[in-house]
Amino acid sequence: MHRFDNNIKPRLHFTPFQTIVFGFMAAMLVGALLLFLPIATEEGKSTSFLDALFTSTSAVCVTGLVVYDTATHWSMFGEMVILILIQIGGLGVVTMAGFLAMVSGRKIGLFARNTMQEALSAHKVGGILRLTQFILFYSFLFEALGAAFLSPVFVKDFGIFKGIWYSVFHSISAFCNAGFDLMGVREEFSSLTYYSSNALVNITIITLIVVGGIGFLTWDDIRTNGIHIRKYRVQSKIIFTVTFLLILLPFIFLFFHEFSDLPMKERILFSLFQSVTPRTAGFNTVDYNALSETGEAMTVLLMLVGGSPGSTAGGMKTTTIAVLILSAFAVFRRNGDAECFGRRVMDEAVKAAGAIFFL
Repeated sequence: MHRFDNNIKPRLHFTPFQTIVFGFMAAMLVGALLLFLPIATEEGKSTSFLDALFTSTSAVCVTGLVVYDTATHWSMFGEMVILILIQIGGLGVVTMAGFLAMVSGRKIGLFARNTMQEALSAHKVGGILRLTQFILFYSFLFEALGAAFLSPVFVKDFGIFKGIWYSVFHSISAFCNAGFDLMGVREEFSSLTYYSSNALVNITIITLIVVGGIGFLTWDDIRTNGIHIRKYRVQSKIIFTVTFLLILLPFIFLFFHEFSDLPMKERILFSLFQSVTPRTAGFNTVDYNALSETGEAMTVLLMLVGGSPGSTAGGMKTTTIAVLILSAFAVFRRNGDAECFGRRVMDEAVKAAGAIFFL
């Protein structure tokens, strides 16, 4: 007869979703503790834990809201902590954990693969490691290219060491749609207003924001099918369509309504940048107080919409907005079901989109 030890406690079992949530919470807490250290500030004094937690949460959630100017309050150590938190938040805690596991040669089990599938919004578990490797490789590649394009401007303005650091920081911040910047060295909370007329900085930041915001599965579609758009998933087609419209329509409005008195170059750059960045990125090249009430209202609507599923961006997803609009059109036209690119939108998707919008 076997004897059982009553002191043995049952192991806790988390679902993939719970693992992702707790992973983000752990990253926020560790980040807050590091930012709470005196070494994290320029003055060598501890920031209040609440402010450190706020900054850490904002970085991990790639929100971009700050209580202190990033460049003037935080030391180099503090800036590095914030940048690491942005990278973790943009690519995802599970993706970064998978990266560390692959680098260390550890075996990744089925539960970890299921969690990675949940985090990336992938359609199946099979091939999830290859997809993760693909995401990590191209994420770091795009960030490196972004830093390379920004470096001629920033090295010229800030010197070699600081210029390279600023290039890397802003490239990662833009790719992850975080909105953190180090331009407070010129004027606190000034974002990228000093470079509002610099085409290289504007185009580089815009490209990084869009590439990071369209989603990893969309990248996979581009890699697999190239220019054969008909072969793309319906989700990718929706993402491209909605992203294009969310850039084009605000650009037209800003170009003709808000910045019509500017020279053509500034008019184009101002309008394009402000049509891209409000949705999740958080950068700005103009003072929003200078916009009309209509312009501010349009910016609020853009901020309501985020990036795409499985992307570095936050906010309500472009696919959610698309499903809501398609459902509304179906009701107006008295059609039974919403359709998109010849496919029926399932009722579950419509209900989920409505719940997300209400939340």
